[in-house]
Amino acid sequence: MRPLSVSLAMLVVASFFGAGSAHAAPQPAGRAVVVVSGGNATSPFTTPEQACASGLAAGNTDTALRQDLLDHGYRVFTSPAMAGRGPVVDQDGFGAFGDCPITLPEIMTVDSTGSIDTAGEHLARFFTHLHDVYGVSELDVVGHSMGGLYSRAAFRVLQSLGSPIRIRSLTTIGTPWQGTYLSDYAHGLTPKSDCLGDRFCEAAMDDLKAEVDRLVAGSGREVNQAYLMGPGGWNEYQAGVLDDIPVTLIAGNRFTAPSEPANPSVWPNDGLVATSSALAVDVSERVLPRRRCFTFDDTHSIFVSDAAGLPWETGLTWDPRVHDVVRGAIDGTLDERLGCSSSR
Repeated sequence: MRPLSVSLAMLVVASFFGAGSAHAAPQPAGRAVVVVSGGNATSPFTTPEQACASGLAAGNTDTALRQDLLDHGYRVFTSPAMAGRGPVVDQDGFGAFGDCPITLPEIMTVDSTGSIDTAGEHLARFFTHLHDVYGVSELDVVGHSMGGLYSRAAFRVLQSLGSPIRIRSLTTIGTPWQGTYLSDYAHGLTPKSDCLGDRFCEAAMDDLKAEVDRLVAGSGREVNQAYLMGPGGWNEYQAGVLDDIPVTLIAGNRFTAPSEPANPSVWPNDGLVATSSALAVDVSERVLPRRRCFTFDDTHSIFVSDAAGLPWETGLTWDPRVHDVVRGAIDGTLDERLGCSSSR
């Protein structure tokens, strides 16, 4: 696959910090699916019955996946997120949406540029809101990109508070379990030479470094190997949280190294997250004991697909093949350790 052009760099950085017809029987009243969008995303709150009336009904990350799940009889909510503080407001430009029926307060809205753990606190409040107002007692959570890390942080909060909410499953889509090579470069962990001359990779590294240098804290400063990995890293701090939660990991590998040898922390990737990171290949069994793994020749998001001249269905959350796997994860029909590397 040819490398992305330099013109994609800003779109990809923004997207990070940003169709079957069969109908299943309705889910039990207390069970629901929640889709959680990622870093720098702005996504509206939607319910199974209510969504935004103009533009993309649930934003650019969640709309296609939400609709597929609704079409198959699932009760689906999307969690609100803003790229910054405050409640969700209407969006214009790429992935526009507006005329949304419900706006939740800031304390239930993920600041998708903030820290992972603060995002988790807000997301835990949102899950509690679903319990208190909509009668949700069991959740299947689907997290795109940083949304997978935000979800894990929220689970830890719920468990520490003795919440009655049961997490049935977690599915992560393009989630940087081990960080992203862009943040690794910004923190001096990965040299630009690991781009192997790919101009998009180099430009994206420079763009994120400028953003990290500007920020005092937040996801951009945390989504790297130094923060997430190792004996004292964030992942190990989460040990035990997922013990009773089956996890399905979905990765994209649309873009491959222009030459060899290549750093596996960079190549192949979905335009933003390396396949090895999305599959958590170096995350210990202590942290992630129950896992299933899938890889598709997809990009990280429809931002990347659109700018690369590819159909939106090549973005991970818009690919019908990914939708099939998500439904299998929710239904519990996937084999343990399917497609994953050997135990660590």
